[in-house]
Amino acid sequence: MSTMRIYFDIYFLCLMYLSIYEVYGTIPNYKQSPLVRRYDRQLENTLYDQKTDLVVANFNTTYNDITNEDREVIFKYTYEEIINKTTAVRVTVSLPNKEVDINNPVLFVVRQQQGILSWRLPMYLEYIYTYNLVSRNLCPVDAIHRNSSTKDQTVFVDVSTFSKQNITFTISADFVKDFHLRTDEIRNVNVTPSQPQYFMFTFPDNVDSVIVQAKSDSDLCMIFSLQDVKCPVFDLDRDVEFSGVHQTMTRQAAITAEKSSYDQNSFYIVTVLKPSDYDCNGIETIQAAGYTRRKQLTLQVYGTISAKKYYVAIIGAVSVFVGFYLVAFLVGVLYHGCRKNWGVWEFVLEEDTEETNPLTGESRPSRHGYGTVEPDLDSEDSSAQRNKEMYRVTPSRPPSLARTPSEDDVDFLDDATSEKNVLRTKTALFVCDLARKPKKRQEKNYKLFCRNLVAISIFYGLPVLQLVMTYQKVLHVTGDQDICYYNFDCSRPLGVLSAFNNVFSNIGYVMLGLLFLLLVWRRDLVYRKAVERNPEVETKYGLPQHNGLLYAMGLALCMEGVMSGCYHVCPNYSNFQFDTSFMYIIACLCMLRVYQSRHPDISAKAHTSYLVMAFVIFIAVVGVVYGTNIFWILFALVDMLASLILSVYIYYMGRFKMNTGIVTKMYLSLRYECGHCTTPMYKDRLVILFIGNVLNWSFAIYGAVTRPSDFASYLLGIFIGNLLLYSLFYIIMKLRYKEKIHPLAVMCILTATVFWCMALYFFFAHLTSWQLTPSQSRKGNKSCMLLDFYDAHDVWHFLSAIAMFMSFLVLLTLDDDLFSTRRDRITVF
Repeated sequence: MSTMRIYFDIYFLCLMYLSIYEVYGTIPNYKQSPLVRRYDRQLENTLYDQKTDLVVANFNTTYNDITNEDREVIFKYTYEEIINKTTAVRVTVSLPNKEVDINNPVLFVVRQQQGILSWRLPMYLEYIYTYNLVSRNLCPVDAIHRNSSTKDQTVFVDVSTFSKQNITFTISADFVKDFHLRTDEIRNVNVTPSQPQYFMFTFPDNVDSVIVQAKSDSDLCMIFSLQDVKCPVFDLDRDVEFSGVHQTMTRQAAITAEKSSYDQNSFYIVTVLKPSDYDCNGIETIQAAGYTRRKQLTLQVYGTISAKKYYVAIIGAVSVFVGFYLVAFLVGVLYHGCRKNWGVWEFVLEEDTEETNPLTGESRPSRHGYGTVEPDLDSEDSSAQRNKEMYRVTPSRPPSLARTPSEDDVDFLDDATSEKNVLRTKTALFVCDLARKPKKRQEKNYKLFCRNLVAISIFYGLPVLQLVMTYQKVLHVTGDQDICYYNFDCSRPLGVLSAFNNVFSNIGYVMLGLLFLLLVWRRDLVYRKAVERNPEVETKYGLPQHNGLLYAMGLALCMEGVMSGCYHVCPNYSNFQFDTSFMYIIACLCMLRVYQSRHPDISAKAHTSYLVMAFVIFIAVVGVVYGTNIFWILFALVDMLASLILSVYIYYMGRFKMNTGIVTKMYLSLRYECGHCTTPMYKDRLVILFIGNVLNWSFAIYGAVTRPSDFASYLLGIFIGNLLLYSLFYIIMKLRYKEKIHPLAVMCILTATVFWCMALYFFFAHLTSWQLTPSQSRKGNKSCMLLDFYDAHDVWHFLSAIAMFMSFLVLLTLDDDLFSTRRDRITVF
């Protein structure tokens, strides 16, 4: 009688009993019913027809047998556990005849003390790939959980099928040799999708954490997992991610394990080969007929560094940057401390030389501009009144005529805008022409850069911190280490942080940013003392000292360290912008600082500048997430148009308003310039703007043609290229106009150049890449290179922090040679 018939009869009996119960309200004695007795006898005879054979089997022996619907085979294996040692048994089964009815596979059920394990042959993985050979480790009965009353362990393997035809199978059971891995031991392992492998590691008494590393020459995709010593052990493609920590792997993988995370101070190292490579490279590949997926790899467990090395690495990094504070202190003492009045600038002011008027024969002050800035030092002590009088502009006339003015002697341009346009159209501009706005008003405008940046940092930083800590929590709860892109070969955990070294190495940005803020504050204080001693310093000499942008640069450097640290809590595709946002801001602030030095009245406003920076960050996000052909074309067009419009605005010193008519004005201006002038009116500006447009248009065309995969770095390269070009132009123009570069600025330039070269070398190490899949990114993982704690990217953090700090000092000290130079003799370029 077929099995389906038996099930049908049982189902019929149940229905009959229920119908009797509904009629009589009770179930009668089944023995009193002739119908029930007849079906019971038939069912009993059918069950006895199935034959069960028990085979007392031996280890290391291969058995060939058959099974069908009427024959079940049970193999019994008995062995004796070794005291204080865990023994692992591996069962291997196969079907010599591969043509087996897929609807009636052979079922294998293993029963042991800790539970059961079952599978089928042929084995189907992902419902596509079939395997007729399966080899599985049975869950080891460890010394703690085994039955203490006996050392003898018994394993039953039940083999059955619903097929009516005889199916031949082979089975063998063996003890796993070298099941326990030891520290620094290298183990060669072969795995297939149907033959996973796992081993056991126990922490030595003097080791608190280890790194488990797997390497292979094959690009086949596999899962590398560490699981607690419990049953069942999840070692199949469909369940390996259910327990412990795991990574996808192609060429290499590494997981840091801490003793405190495992109750028995032991864990299993599980290797499972995936039936396809989709999880590792995102590409589905169909295997050719007869192809056997097999991966050979090596496993190694080695200890991590001690707590003492943690302290050495942390204190060493902090000490290096504390050294910059000491050097800054010594330079400050040598720069000012050896003078009579410590902390106050001693200006040797230039005297006003007189020139002879060729028409009247009378002498007059030597001037290059339209008028002199005459401070009224005899007025009241009120700062507001004094500031107003300091910026009173009078025409440059001979003294005899100035005492008896007439209509021809007075400038009636009382409209500020008209006067501004007249001044800015001069062929030769001087700083006094572009420093006419009240000091307090300008100081307030520039302070907004720092104040607005504080608000931006708070509202931008808090959600970032919350997000990355959530990522870190999810990583620990799920055990999925593909969430974060670490350099797992040099991952030094501490507390909740999986890669503390990558986070802490950003301390240089914060410490040097604070030092820069301190230097700017001290410089501001010293300058104010000098102004108190001689008010003419503020109105007639040197470049206007507006430090709002410098404070914003120092704060941005600190926030770069904070944001980079947040990014490295869990670096991945979703939060890449945290690491680059403040780099864009720093580049923009530095360019504004260079431009503001000699154009204080026409520099960009804070709210406009930050709005542009926000748009840049938005473009960076869109470029990475939606970097299609259409985006690259639009970006190239916008980049070229923005570069051209900004060039016109700079060329005409802000006299072109940014409105809908700017394109028409540009066309008319270019037509007039080209049609009526043999040479440009402002040659220097034209040269730098032409080179800048060539640079930006080249970047735009290169991006549209090649479409770089890392759009964030590509965009940052545009900003850095423009900053370097403008800074180089500024230095060249200083030398051209016979201005000296202060020795301190020269030293900062040379130091910054050296550190930038070293930093960029380590930046291109490419230890990780969030543009790739996690397993592909791990191909670039490398061991620590500094103090056995910091990797190449950490060294980039250290060197780039120093390089950026020295670059900031260049911008801070570049014009120190002009402190005692009259503003009407400082050329604008």
